[in-house]
Amino acid sequence: MLRTLCLIPTPSSSSSSSSLTTSNPHPPSHFIKFRTSYRETLRYLKTLRIISPETNPKKLPLPDATDQILSTVNFLKSKGFSDPDFPRLAFLSPKLFSPTLDPTDIAPVFDFLAAELPADPSSSCGLILRCPDLLFSDVEFCLRPTLHYLKQLGLEKLGAPTNLNAHLLNTRVEKLKRKMRFLRSLALSYEEAANVCVRLPAIFGYSVENNLRPKYEYLVKEMGRSVEELKKFPQYFGFSLEKRIVPRHLHLKERNVEIPLNRMLLWSDQKFYAKWK
Repeated sequence: MLRTLCLIPTPSSSSSSSSLTTSNPHPPSHFIKFRTSYRETLRYLKTLRIISPETNPKKLPLPDATDQILSTVNFLKSKGFSDPDFPRLAFLSPKLFSPTLDPTDIAPVFDFLAAELPADPSSSCGLILRCPDLLFSDVEFCLRPTLHYLKQLGLEKLGAPTNLNAHLLNTRVEKLKRKMRFLRSLALSYEEAANVCVRLPAIFGYSVENNLRPKYEYLVKEMGRSVEELKKFPQYFGFSLEKRIVPRHLHLKERNVEIPLNRMLLWSDQKFYAKWK
């Protein structure tokens, strides 16, 4: 869109100015043309859902702000994101499109994912789409120590664009260590505890007090089983205590049946209850 700025002429030149504008199809020197795309930018940002189409016109961002938001959009597109990705990014992380954000502030995260994880551009975008807050994690103090700790435990393929990997990478080392301390408190060696984490990485997202400890206590006190079974089947921690573990344990107990944890929990309801009617 072209917008024209007219410099108001002095009274003495008004008549000559009028003559110029009528006889010359080209604007005189005191007309300055400049290119603006403010309205187009607003429409584009609305199609991406970065700006809600229902936004009150009085509350729309000013041109300078839309230009800054557009620079972030262009930066993200240069990293592999496409238009269909932006509604999700805007919904999960509105601050990503703040007019105060400088794209260079999030550039180090892309460098980290590419060089140290490593992940290709498609996988990097996939991880960020699943956890946009990754872009606001400090590489030196957060992402790099977490990656180092996870690799030290033996976790692999952390560059695969899964929800689990994205949120693991965005987990602080201290939180990861709390799960290891809990497992070590069950008389597991460091290697055994690390193996549990490798076989069930989702354990890092479970609460110790509200999830892991109640399941362990039920296993030992109510089911009368040992920690050795956890070493063989750490996936036990991944099942619901109320919806899966307790009902199946009580069902087997009534029939005086004892089977390995994996058979007790992995089978579907249909297969499990058909086997032990």
